Amino acid sequence: MAEFDFARTPVKVPPVKTDFRCIKTDIPAPQSIAILERLYKFESRSMHGQMPIVWDRAKDFQVFDKWGNCWIDFTSTIFVANAGHANDAISAALRDTLDQDLLHTYTYASEVRADFLQELIERTPPELEKAYLVSAGTEATETAFKLIRLYADRQQKRRHGVIAFDGSFHGRTLGAAQISGTEAARRWIGFEDPNVFHLPFPYPWDRQGNPVNESGRIRFERDMENLKEQGIDIARDLGGVIFESYIGWAAAFFPPGYVQAWADCARANDFLIAFDEIQSGFGRTGKLFAYQHYSVTPDIICCGKGISSSLPLAAVLGRADVLDLPDVGSMSSTHSANPLSCAAGLANLREIERLGLVEQSRQKGDVLHRRLSDLQRRYPDHISHILGAGMLAALIVRDPDIENGSDQLASRICECALRKGLLLVHTGRESIKIGPPLTIPEDALNEGLDVLEQSIDEVLKGGQQ
Repeated sequence: MAEFDFARTPVKVPPVKTDFRCIKTDIPAPQSIAILERLYKFESRSMHGQMPIVWDRAKDFQVFDKWGNCWIDFTSTIFVANAGHANDAISAALRDTLDQDLLHTYTYASEVRADFLQELIERTPPELEKAYLVSAGTEATETAFKLIRLYADRQQKRRHGVIAFDGSFHGRTLGAAQISGTEAARRWIGFEDPNVFHLPFPYPWDRQGNPVNESGRIRFERDMENLKEQGIDIARDLGGVIFESYIGWAAAFFPPGYVQAWADCARANDFLIAFDEIQSGFGRTGKLFAYQHYSVTPDIICCGKGISSSLPLAAVLGRADVLDLPDVGSMSSTHSANPLSCAAGLANLREIERLGLVEQSRQKGDVLHRRLSDLQRRYPDHISHILGAGMLAALIVRDPDIENGSDQLASRICECALRKGLLLVHTGRESIKIGPPLTIPEDALNEGLDVLEQSIDEVLKGGQQ
């Protein structure tokens, strides 16, 4: 997979002016180049690779630069701004907290932290009885990893085994990386944890790209046999299984029967079920949490991104006895429960409820997926799958004319859309992801989808190289 290099030299593009988009300058804007070059000079290149625009402000479903350009945002800054960029209620809560002159409390108590935690537990499903706040999603999955192993230790398991899935992404810190990705992606660690057991993700296609019609239960039974052949005793060697509620790069859900089979197995063999809801939580998929699509009851879930629609905040929620496994004072996070983030999280919860954003996600998601299915029918040779749910979607693209060129095709479509006033999620793979703020009006959603269709058409006809 070759890295795609977005053009850093300004390109003259046709001007755009609609109710929701405005392109006035060359793209990238000539005035932005000096800022981009400073970033490239002083910042680790690991932070780079996104499309070369310089954000100045973002409001609701639109992103603006300083030079008069405005984009419809189909990224929500990668699924953070569920309640809209700079949501008025969240901004007001932050201003009130600033005016109170209370910016940090470490783990000392604050009223806003108590308010947020109470509403977080009261507004989520009853199986989620307690919460632990952290600053980022990778901290949340590290915590879930630790809780699973503490549980295995308490149950006196022979091994503290954790089931994870190849191709998943749980974060960039050491423990999160050990349960993520592929063996090649984990090579930097220097060793494979012998008690992390990776299973292949059950994609809806095989290695040749052909549809897979196998039931989830059959797939589960085959995985069970493979684990037993490796000498793994399900009852004695497993502390838990962690699912990324959908596989991130492709927005691909597990077959429901597969997850349900794991849940039954967990109850029968006394190990935990955990879901990584960092991307998927707080209405993104048309339900409050994506695990609800599987009709199972988790022991632990990891939340982030959409939990605040703004500031750094993440959380682990779950059964009280599991969340209370660590001893008093043995697990804390310096910045996680700071008053600003808690105020943002509390206002976000209330906005999701007030605006009916879970239901909005379901209804607008129907529009989104219907339009994308129409696109797939129009371009059957270049769009193999439309995946996702609610206001989450992924187009799995392919370039039948170039071997291993599908990721390049996806990137060219993203760049073409950028020049027309639409921001898409650039994955660097053979997928294009879509996740607008849940507040986006339906006419703006449809206009963005029109731009996507125009961009695909233009790239396939050779207008974007």
